[in-house]
Amino acid sequence: MPEITGITEKKPKKKSSTKRKSQVRYIRLYDHLTKLQTDVLGEVANISMGNSATTLSMMLNHPVNITAPCVEVIHRSDALEGYDGICTFVQIHYIKGLSGSNVFVLKDTDMLCITDMMMGGEGKDVSGAELNEMHMSAASEAMNQMMGTSATSMSSMLATTVDISTPSLSRIDVDSVKTFDRMFHSPLDYFVRITFHLVIDERIDSTMIQLYPIQFAVDMCKLFRKKRLDKKETNPHAGL
Repeated sequence: MPEITGITEKKPKKKSSTKRKSQVRYIRLYDHLTKLQTDVLGEVANISMGNSATTLSMMLNHPVNITAPCVEVIHRSDALEGYDGICTFVQIHYIKGLSGSNVFVLKDTDMLCITDMMMGGEGKDVSGAELNEMHMSAASEAMNQMMGTSATSMSSMLATTVDISTPSLSRIDVDSVKTFDRMFHSPLDYFVRITFHLVIDERIDSTMIQLYPIQFAVDMCKLFRKKRLDKKETNPHAGL
């Protein structure tokens, strides 16, 4: 039986509250992506973000781990489930190799910690502080280098040059659904969400998420599959 990751429509019971959490729609992952596609997305995410973590570690001079990607298919309205308040959105547009865009979402406290360390601070006791222009500038530099590393890793895995535009950062209230919707010019209601475990020393033990439309995920898997098939033609003993 296919794994249930969270859209089998369930009508709320009469006694259920109207809070957002009770309205989450659960979906069958393999109704939208095959097991092979899911594995490919997890592999690409694990390698590309693992290399990005190395880049960030060099910038902060502290150990950084971004691991354990969990691939889910979610309804657009549930994309940010588990997040609240103001978060930092990092939007990446692909200009070569892939067509489309995706978004990374980080909690404000995590971004404050990272940028404080970049500016010579300890990255501690940042709760209650707010991201200012200097923080946002540092965050833009960090994400630019991290996503550049990620694109290089994807180029190798997909056997095609992958280029991205300069990441665009914004701070968005999670409850501002209209603002989030404008980020994706897609008529589709279902998105891929990849959740990563983010650890930086004893300073951060949190999560970050990546979101992109289903079609983007399918196109990426096709390129990955093509590379594997090309490899098998040159080496019949290579696995698919």
